[in-house]
Amino acid sequence: MSTATLTIDLPAIVANWRALDGMTACETSAVIKADAYGLGAAKVGLALARAGVRQFFVAQAEEGVTLRRALGPGPVINVFSGHMPGDADMIRAADLVPMINSVDQLLLHVESLPGHPFGIQLDTGMNRLGMEPAEWSALRDIALAQRPTLVISHLACADEPDHPMNAEQLSTFEEMTAGIGAPRSLAATGGTLLGKAYHFDLCRPGVGLYGGLPFVDAAPVVRLDVPVIQVREVMPGESVGYGGAFVARRPTQVATIAAGYADGLIRAMGAEATLTHEGHRLPVVGRVSMDLITVDVSALSEVPEHLELIGRHQSVDTVAGFAGTIGYEILTSLGARYDRVYLT
Repeated sequence: MSTATLTIDLPAIVANWRALDGMTACETSAVIKADAYGLGAAKVGLALARAGVRQFFVAQAEEGVTLRRALGPGPVINVFSGHMPGDADMIRAADLVPMINSVDQLLLHVESLPGHPFGIQLDTGMNRLGMEPAEWSALRDIALAQRPTLVISHLACADEPDHPMNAEQLSTFEEMTAGIGAPRSLAATGGTLLGKAYHFDLCRPGVGLYGGLPFVDAAPVVRLDVPVIQVREVMPGESVGYGGAFVARRPTQVATIAAGYADGLIRAMGAEATLTHEGHRLPVVGRVSMDLITVDVSALSEVPEHLELIGRHQSVDTVAGFAGTIGYEILTSLGARYDRVYLT
């Protein structure tokens, strides 16, 4: 088989959720937007629901519909993008809870779905989604009279514990929500790790469930094994790949493996990247191309059928570091061509 194997450890995801839940005295939900960060929302959602998760978050109503089909009735599915034009039928049919981001969304929601549950998203300084303090001040009494199920905001710098913006946003959130009766939520993974002051009534970890930073103690969740298609001897002075970007200085054993940027292994990894085999780090040589990557395997006495990119020796954040990006991008980019194997 010439496709790479992406192994997804569902018990590890559950273990990470339980570990994060154990850090708080409040309810812990799960963010499984972007198809559970690329790992399969239906399977991940079912595993977490069976473990006791009763609230989930997705980015869009369409994602909520897919998740509801997998979970069935019961768990709450919240939608970060709120109530967009054209969403009413999906919100009603799938029993979704939109996080309302503006006065326009609130009017649309109460007019098209009177009495249907909704939450409120506040902007405490990130300037991305949610009602800013002035808008919230003008709308607060009207919105609270409709009895929102949840009031949330989002931290911009939670992965940097000492960043002053964390305390500033916490203070703003406390000020904006003082005296409300609805449950409150500020913390995602990073906020959960910041401590009790940030937990409020609900934490909503995302990337930490999938083994990503800033949850350094997370159990590894994914392993990516890439098949070796061909091995060749490259002599000194010969080049490898597009543009002749790598030129051998010594006799070099080069393995060509079956994955590339079409599989989410972005070109920016380039010559910074390594793969591994039994603890040996094997450098990528030449450019990452659409379907192929070339690797220096001279250190191996025998070249195996597969090399490992993500797994026991290299986390998803290590691989992200090769490209100067973050683990989120690598996870959500992992392509559809992989043979996906779920550990249960």
